[in-house]
Amino acid sequence: MGAQQVRDGFVALYGTEPDGVWAAPGRVNLIGEHTDYNDGFVMPFALPHTAVAAVSRREDGVVRLHSADIEGGVVELDVAALAPESDKSWTAYPAGVVWALREAGHPVTGADVHLASTVPAGAGLSSSAALEVVVALALNDLYELGLRGWQLARLCQRAENVYVGAPVGIMDQTASACCEAGHALFLDTRDLSQRQIPFDLAAEGMRLLVVDTQVKHSHSEGEYGKRRAGCEKGAALLGVDALRDVAYDDLDAALARLGDEEEVRRLVRHIVTENHRVERVVSLLSSGDTRAIGPVLVEGHASLRDDFRISCPELDLVVDTAMSSGALGARMTGGGFGGSAIVLLEEADVEPVTAAVEKAFAAAGFTPPRVFEAVPAAGARRLV
Repeated sequence: MGAQQVRDGFVALYGTEPDGVWAAPGRVNLIGEHTDYNDGFVMPFALPHTAVAAVSRREDGVVRLHSADIEGGVVELDVAALAPESDKSWTAYPAGVVWALREAGHPVTGADVHLASTVPAGAGLSSSAALEVVVALALNDLYELGLRGWQLARLCQRAENVYVGAPVGIMDQTASACCEAGHALFLDTRDLSQRQIPFDLAAEGMRLLVVDTQVKHSHSEGEYGKRRAGCEKGAALLGVDALRDVAYDDLDAALARLGDEEEVRRLVRHIVTENHRVERVVSLLSSGDTRAIGPVLVEGHASLRDDFRISCPELDLVVDTAMSSGALGARMTGGGFGGSAIVLLEEADVEPVTAAVEKAFAAAGFTPPRVFEAVPAAGARRLV
């Protein structure tokens, strides 16, 4: 939905013009899965799909929230009464941002908000982060807070961790806030240093498809938290602050020290090798050897499937079918247990690979997947 439609929706709801309209994108993670809460490396890029918000400032301590995508009327909340884990509906994401800004000492006294999003929900493409970041950016502008993109990302992560109660890392919010068109974002999640890596597949005759399996997932459910706790246990057993501190060359020795902690060993192996894969992809893209990242993506999927154990039959089928049909590389992307896979392929192979995946899903009796091209897009910005 475009800026004009969202603006018109705001006027219809609230009877006045909004102070502005903002957009924040969803993201695809090219490589670097579950490394962000281990102080590691990630490499997302922003999607053209965005959450768009028309917003006006209020001075009376009231925040009013409405989504064009969800049944129901305007939800009115008292900003002074906002409390962590008090809201289990979609409004927890924008309300959590208001709470996080106020907790950080920023004088946010309310807002009228109307939202619409084209980021597929539950597909592992960070629809919740897009909602958080677009509201944070709007309030940053309207209240002249002067916060930079990475600072807004931190506050949005705190909103999701504490207010929503989902133990997510920093990647999704930073990608939504900071990505640039035509680039992937190489992010060190420990110090939040960033490098924009050129990633223009069309110029090299390639495409990247997102295959949404239509299998829904939820980060606030227990499996994500179990993986995070297991990683923290591994770091504690190895005597490091985070698994980021285990060098790839020292991995075998580290795994030996973990002894019979088989589950922790698997988690540690994934994180350490995944950080190494991110560095390999950065090196390959920087040297112009883009096609060579394909096998690294496949390695990443195998690690997520076998060591982290967060894949599912639908995701595995996408990867296996794409690779047997001529793709350069493929892997699941996002938190796991459903969601989406990405497929890197030559431009000429888009239609046959897509057809092969759709045929395989039909043969398996799965819900038909949603397939679309992912083009690196701009991060959060003001539209009007």
